[in-house]
Amino acid sequence: MTSPRDHAGIARRNTAQNLSSPASPAPLIAHAQFRIGDKVQHKLFSFRGLVFDIDPVFANSEAWYEAIPEDARPARDQPFYHLFADNGESSYIAYVSQQNLMRDETADPIDHPAIAAMFQQQADGGYALVARHWH
Repeated sequence: MTSPRDHAGIARRNTAQNLSSPASPAPLIAHAQFRIGDKVQHKLFSFRGLVFDIDPVFANSEAWYEAIPEDARPARDQPFYHLFADNGESSYIAYVSQQNLMRDETADPIDHPAIAAMFQQQADGGYALVARHWH
């Protein structure tokens, strides 16, 4: 069976039939509460972060997911955020589910060496993505 094609002859992968298929791993709609450049805090652990990428649903390795204790594992069918994270002692990259994040309302900057390459800090304490990284 061949894939349906649009008016330019390009094969379409996301037909209505494919989207409604029970084998589809992603929900039809996943609403991200945060956007790129938002400052967030982890609800359970003591760290803050700056969102630099968003996955609409879980998109990390199975080994990463299985390493989380079963009673603390977040649902896979929610947005997951890539963060430049800062815990006051060190900086690192974190991958966190939406259910474990809340907005960071402090004016304190996030201390991570990669931020300056992608973002410009604003007068209000927020961050704006540098124009060369827009796509």
